[in-house]
Amino acid sequence: MWPSSTEGATRGSRREHGIVLAVVEMELVGVRVELPSNAPIVLLREASGDRRLLPIFIGGPEATAIAFALEGVETPRPMTHDLMKDLLDNLGARVERIVVTELRESTFFAEIHLTVNGTSHEVSSRPSDAIALAVRAGTPIFAAETVLDEAAYPAAEESEPDQEDVVEQFREFIDKVNPEDFAS
Repeated sequence: MWPSSTEGATRGSRREHGIVLAVVEMELVGVRVELPSNAPIVLLREASGDRRLLPIFIGGPEATAIAFALEGVETPRPMTHDLMKDLLDNLGARVERIVVTELRESTFFAEIHLTVNGTSHEVSSRPSDAIALAVRAGTPIFAAETVLDEAAYPAAEESEPDQEDVVEQFREFIDKVNPEDFAS
């Protein structure tokens, strides 16, 4: 069960296997490289309230896919997430939201919520793939309150991540990636 409109809704709940799951709307801060490991992460922040930050380690190709979508980079051939969105659009499916649902044994889980011909569907997904699709579809991102309680950290009041710094860090990362690497 969701609020009747996600417009402006930052908190809600949904029923999963008979259990009500409290969820919080998130903002995509960006993709950055975690130092010193040089591991890419996607960084989400609560849209309101405590504004906690939720870092999720992701793979390099997924980080590139998210960054390309955020930057409006067009590749010579559709990337996987572009193809996924095109397929859903052509089949009349609408991506309603994505939800980071669980953190189990250091692995995040997510769901993509779709509507097709008035019928709702939920598809299990890696958070990175769900987020890459959400960026392309312009749909909201949510996280379960339990995930935030376990893995999020408070945002520093005096020094929220500067969007320009995040973009600059990732530009350095994607400078090494060539769009033709994804052409088939």
